[in-house]
Amino acid sequence: MIVLLKRDPEEKQLQNLLDWLRSLSLDVHISKGTNYTVLGLVGDTSTIDMELIQALDIVENVKRIQEPFKSCNRKFHPDDTVIELGGKPLGGGQFQIIAGPCSVESESQIVEVAHAVKAAGAVALRGGAFKPRSSPYSFQGLRDEGIRLLLLAKKASGLPVVTEIMDISQLPLFEEVDVIQVGARNMQNFELLKALGREKKPILLKRGLSSTIEEFLMSAEYIMASGNEEVILCERGIRTFETQTRNTLDLSAVPVLKKLTHLPVIIDPSHATGYAELVPSMSLAAAAAGADGLIVEVHNNPACALCDGMQSLTPETFARLAPQAKQVSALVREGGLL
Repeated sequence: MIVLLKRDPEEKQLQNLLDWLRSLSLDVHISKGTNYTVLGLVGDTSTIDMELIQALDIVENVKRIQEPFKSCNRKFHPDDTVIELGGKPLGGGQFQIIAGPCSVESESQIVEVAHAVKAAGAVALRGGAFKPRSSPYSFQGLRDEGIRLLLLAKKASGLPVVTEIMDISQLPLFEEVDVIQVGARNMQNFELLKALGREKKPILLKRGLSSTIEEFLMSAEYIMASGNEEVILCERGIRTFETQTRNTLDLSAVPVLKKLTHLPVIIDPSHATGYAELVPSMSLAAAAAGADGLIVEVHNNPACALCDGMQSLTPETFARLAPQAKQVSALVREGGLL
């Protein structure tokens, strides 16, 4: 349920309303905009008398939210959520790019890529320390050593780091990681999501291979319901019958998600397509669709990469792509259609 208050509500009346709602064992989320204040009520609201609340002098309107997701619902929080990445805003019309290799392979590799993507305009460094692979015989990542190398690259470049967690037991290793990524295979690992909800850092949540948008948002809801409101949604392609690409990039998810939720939405064109030559066009298309950013795989020697070299851009290609993607995003927003 949401309660829309009139402009500049009287403070004592507002506090009385908040105290009463909380006495009913409801969590009350307050979202203040320029011309409004929205109270989002989470809990069992079935017995609340909407007409009683509506009759209060400070209340403009009361509505029940029909969707099962509450905290991430735009009705709950009309303004875009903006998340800081290394001092740079992501969301709310601010387009940003995260870039780096699929997996951390060595100190020289990750540090070199970190410097290259930062020079091209990336605001954060991605790199896999733990790698979920379809085959048990494939490279599984350097694990805790990979995180150590990521942190060395962070110190060398100044970029915050983004890396994927596989299991709750790994959380102590992520203490200095700036953004924890939840991969597509773990999107519905609800115990992990609840644990990440108790963290005080951004969570980058990827859409599952065969998940609906509602299921995707319900996974974000698990994190937010546990206390962490800094969630970045990532569309990384879904599984369809098409075999010419690794997955099918669902760009329609961008405007749909932007309508339903206030959370930032970014696109992973690398995993979506599986081929480096398709990444630039899909990146520009994502920017044109209104995405808040990209997460792109960049490797200093893709032909020798231990993981997903075929979909990795070279630093030179990324340096050409990054400013173009930002320009496209700025143009479509200035045009007023998004």
